[in-house]
Amino acid sequence: MSTHDHSTLAATRPDFAAIAAWIPESASVLDLGCGDGSLLRYLQGTSNVQGYGVEISDDNIVACIQNQVNVIQGDLESGLSGFESNAFDYVILSQTLQATRHTEPLMQEMLRVGREGIVSFPNFGYWRNRMNILQGNMPVSEDLPYQWYDTPNIHLCTLHDFETFCHNHKIYILDRRVMTGDSEIKLLPNLLGSTAVYRFKRAV
Repeated sequence: MSTHDHSTLAATRPDFAAIAAWIPESASVLDLGCGDGSLLRYLQGTSNVQGYGVEISDDNIVACIQNQVNVIQGDLESGLSGFESNAFDYVILSQTLQATRHTEPLMQEMLRVGREGIVSFPNFGYWRNRMNILQGNMPVSEDLPYQWYDTPNIHLCTLHDFETFCHNHKIYILDRRVMTGDSEIKLLPNLLGSTAVYRFKRAV
């Protein structure tokens, strides 16, 4: 991947850069719902990671191969039983958490297969989303680009919701980055941040 490609991806998906900043050189990574393999390709270029993607779409499998990304065709909703415990340093779920039907067991499986987990998701508590709801409409934005009738998102949440989920399921949050575009949001992140990225592990 060229420097230009890296810059383009970092600009269009600022969560990629946030994820890359947490992953050390040559780490092993499993990217769940990897799409066309862009994140893994990005991480290969920035951190020389070794890893696999898991994807269900035939078209995306072809795209991963074209992107020179190792990919396994599989349905996340069926679990990760094909992977051994602690097989990877990091298991990533990028902009897919909100579209999973069985979120609780999938999060537990992420921490069985990986030593740490990383998720990114659109923050439903972002102020523009709240304004859309107050005006009587479901939010449609760059982070939530679907209409109510064609969205794959079934479990949208806020930062507070996700952190409560982690506390209740004995998941320890190691780090968090909240962004709007490529700007990091530290003041009132649940109100002013449109995208959240979390790194976590099993609580001791």
